[in-house]
Amino acid sequence: MAIVRIQVRRVGRPVDPGTTAGVTVERKDRQQNFVASPVDPLPHNRAPPSAMVRAFLLSIQQLGDRAVLTVLAKSLLLTLAVFAVLAAGLVFGVRALAGSWFGLSGGSADLAGAAALLIAFVGVWLLFRAVAVAVIGIFADEVVEAVEAKHYPHAIATARPVPLSRSISMGLGSASRAILVNLLLLPLYLILLVTGVGTAALFFIANGWLLGRDLSDMVAARHMDASAMKAARTAGRGRRMLLGLGGTGLLVIPGVNFVAPVLGAAMATHLYHGRKATRA
Repeated sequence: MAIVRIQVRRVGRPVDPGTTAGVTVERKDRQQNFVASPVDPLPHNRAPPSAMVRAFLLSIQQLGDRAVLTVLAKSLLLTLAVFAVLAAGLVFGVRALAGSWFGLSGGSADLAGAAALLIAFVGVWLLFRAVAVAVIGIFADEVVEAVEAKHYPHAIATARPVPLSRSISMGLGSASRAILVNLLLLPLYLILLVTGVGTAALFFIANGWLLGRDLSDMVAARHMDASAMKAARTAGRGRRMLLGLGGTGLLVIPGVNFVAPVLGAAMATHLYHGRKATRA
């Protein structure tokens, strides 16, 4: 009479070197072992997420830092102040023109002022991206420094604080490029409306390209001079484009668009140093 003993082991667990895996058959007259080849254990960690996802998650986690919150508060206040001044100037200017040029007064002038206010709200929506990025350009160095201090402390030793004059110049340049490019593309935006998606696609491509460059320059300015930055723009275009597309997407989401410039600057910092580590 034969006695059969079957041992079943779960695949994926490490096998003790002193034991065998497989099937062991015992008989009265002899014992015969069938030994299976050892199975390598499954890797403990899965593949890391993509660079963009990593940068986004790390930036979200750091939104609660005091340094980042300070920049967020200052940039929001300055952005709102800029739009408030522009809206007030437009309303009072239209009322004054309505009275001096067209002889309107009273209710008619108030109606013209209300129309100007409506135009101002539309202008805020259209210009928010340009103004918000220009404003964050002024304070971007503080965001980049906070991210580097927490995640890339070795970069602090070689970083050079960006002078305020250069930050303002970069911010105004960002806003000017955004307004000029979108004005030039305005006829195409209107033509592509008939396609249903063409206008949105062109808007994202154009503004993603612009924003990716602007955010990347905010980080590079701490580590390169102007000539080196121009040379560096030829490398990593795809990553900058992805950064710009992600930032543009955040900027068109109501509510999220208020923190999008800060998130974009933080993400750009992670991508910049992540790329340097990969090349090393």
